[in-house]
Amino acid sequence: MSSEANGPTTLLICDDHKILTDALAMVVERDGSLRMIAAPVHIPEEAIELCREHQPDVVLMDIVFKGHMDGIKATRKIKEVSPATKVVIMTAHDDDRLLVEAVEAGASGFLGKDEAAGEVLSAAKAAAEGEVLIDPATLTRLLHQVSKERESRRDAEALLEELTDREREILQLLAEGMRNEGIARKLFISPQTVQTHVRNLLAKLGVHSKLEAVAFAVKHGGITI
Repeated sequence: MSSEANGPTTLLICDDHKILTDALAMVVERDGSLRMIAAPVHIPEEAIELCREHQPDVVLMDIVFKGHMDGIKATRKIKEVSPATKVVIMTAHDDDRLLVEAVEAGASGFLGKDEAAGEVLSAAKAAAEGEVLIDPATLTRLLHQVSKERESRRDAEALLEELTDREREILQLLAEGMRNEGIARKLFISPQTVQTHVRNLLAKLGVHSKLEAVAFAVKHGGITI
């Protein structure tokens, strides 16, 4: 890792928009306080391996890619293999859910893709120095979103805790695609008993169908599929 005191800020760019990455790389070449550790990469998996090898100060990371891994998952992996690396998300999206997930993954801030190249690189230097690149209005909005989601998660966990072991077991089997009759045979109980358990667990979770109950439990970690 480098710093302004003992060398240029080391940088990696990961974005699948080649015109953008080429433009940023050209600006970096003219800036003595920044040094690219490699040519810009266009898939997150390459960025992760380069971070593992070179431990750059900053990664400029897109959030949406065409492959299986997005910028949020890549950020999480980069923070695992190179904890001191600061990841700055470059995005054209204002989706608060994505921004919250990026913060939770370890991102140091966000930059709009409409920023001038010079502004982007100034932000990269600031991130290397430990600055958090989130404007106050966005920060306030994200904190409110996080608060709401934490409250929702607590409420969901409380509902799931009300389920009996048998109700949770039946919910898991429903998630595996079993019908009431199959569940009855597997658990050596009557279909009517299964139906009663299902009716009870729907009431406890405040949902109206088995599919809704399964989706609720999976989303909040009550069962696995």
